[in-house]
Amino acid sequence: MEEGTVKSPGYSGGTMGEEPATAPADCAGAGVGTGVGVGVDGDDGGDCDYDARQWDVREGCEVRQILDRVADKWSLLAIALLDRRVLRFTELRREIDGISQRMLTVTLRQLERDGLVRRTVHPVVPPRVDYELTPLGATLHDTIQSLVTWTEEHQNEIAVARSAYDERIARERRDAPHTPN
Repeated sequence: MEEGTVKSPGYSGGTMGEEPATAPADCAGAGVGTGVGVGVDGDDGGDCDYDARQWDVREGCEVRQILDRVADKWSLLAIALLDRRVLRFTELRREIDGISQRMLTVTLRQLERDGLVRRTVHPVVPPRVDYELTPLGATLHDTIQSLVTWTEEHQNEIAVARSAYDERIARERRDAPHTPN
């Protein structure tokens, strides 16, 4: 690894896992839906071409890592539950079916580290810890809510598409010539 680079957790070796200690200035502006991106060769060339492959290879940007974190099921549920309300750890655990204490702890720490959740420890016995969304976390919740709304509006179309796909695959398998092993 070159001097001045740090290893990002969650990435395997190679150039994808090596990132400069500080992200380049053009990294923050390149994002989903903005029309701004960096070309495959890493040169933005002054145009507005967008290349989704950059999530994985753009040196110094942690877009893929952040997307992986905020889009996992536990983070999504925690963010949704914390929308416009403060909850204690035990309340969150009770509300998120199937999550272990350790996984909830890890999830909340990651969301806190990313500036999406605020953790407040109250100096009482026994200790009381509250969690709430930060203003940044609230903007993410709005984005998540848009995705949920889209899913609800299009779930019937998706069900029809899935059924048509399954029927087509079954028909192709049935009609395919069988070869002896």
